[in-house]
Amino acid sequence: MKNNILTLAVVFIASAFTAHAEYKVLNHYPVGGGVSFDYVRIDSSDRRLYIAHGVQVDVLNADTGEKLGVIAPTKGVHGVAIVHRVNRGFITCGGDRTVAVFDLKTLQIVKVIPGMGVKPDAIEYDEATNRVYVANGTSGGITLIDPDTLSISANVPLVGKLEGMVFDGRGHVFVNTEDKSAIQVVDLKTLKALASWSIDPVEGGTGLAIDPATHRLFSSGGNGLLAVVDSDSGRLVATPAIGEDPDGDTFDSSTGLIFTSNVEGTISVLHEDSADKYSLVQTVPTAFGARTITGVDSKTGHLYVVTGKFTEAVKPVEGKKPAKRKMIPETFEVLVIGQ
Repeated sequence: MKNNILTLAVVFIASAFTAHAEYKVLNHYPVGGGVSFDYVRIDSSDRRLYIAHGVQVDVLNADTGEKLGVIAPTKGVHGVAIVHRVNRGFITCGGDRTVAVFDLKTLQIVKVIPGMGVKPDAIEYDEATNRVYVANGTSGGITLIDPDTLSISANVPLVGKLEGMVFDGRGHVFVNTEDKSAIQVVDLKTLKALASWSIDPVEGGTGLAIDPATHRLFSSGGNGLLAVVDSDSGRLVATPAIGEDPDGDTFDSSTGLIFTSNVEGTISVLHEDSADKYSLVQTVPTAFGARTITGVDSKTGHLYVVTGKFTEAVKPVEGKKPAKRKMIPETFEVLVIGQ
């Protein structure tokens, strides 16, 4: 009887691993245009993809790849946040330190909000506080926008190069601080910084995700490690290996999977076996440069990354930095990832 139970357990674990190990590129959506890009956002309810693309935001049908429109001008665009309650979207424009506000139905810009810090970058909406939060990438600090009045409501001073942000649903926002290899914590009621938690030996920290059920933060580092941090205490729980130089990550609460999008052309898929244990279940081949990633599409379970075709890597000359690979114009595209 014990042997049968053991056999069934092994079969169950193997089946679960196989289910997790089926992610692949399902489709390509050609976009074209220039070579500069950043965050990509999935709006699962409206079936839209918003792609930060140089000086504009390309809007695509998430199911077909059809181009629905362009939001412009958005100088040095970085990210997009969606607030359905007011039928508005918010775009960080790093080139002129503004946030462009657009109508979700017409895709027309209705207001430009000045006064951000230097290089407004990551942007997120928190429904609990009904505020849009902007992480200023160069000057530091978080700028808060009231989506009803379309105006700045507060500023939270923070030092450092700020990247991804997440909320725990219990009154806190967490923000990666890349130049300090740290996660900073802000109380959303008092708007005061509470702590700065080191993620050493993980370097940097760009993409940031959270499992609110286990109180775990997932910060993707540039040196091939993921920092798993207790969101209550700041304790570094684990540092599982991932791909090199990711710029985004996301967590799927329905499967317990963490995805990091790596510039080398892979997605690392890890499973949260328990709050303190993590295992790599798959490395998904994508394409070089596909470093940013959407959250998981709640309708299909798909993820989306963006990149283009690049020139071949040149062998570095001794004593000099290796030359960067250049993206070939008009090859920019979306890759649809799923099972």
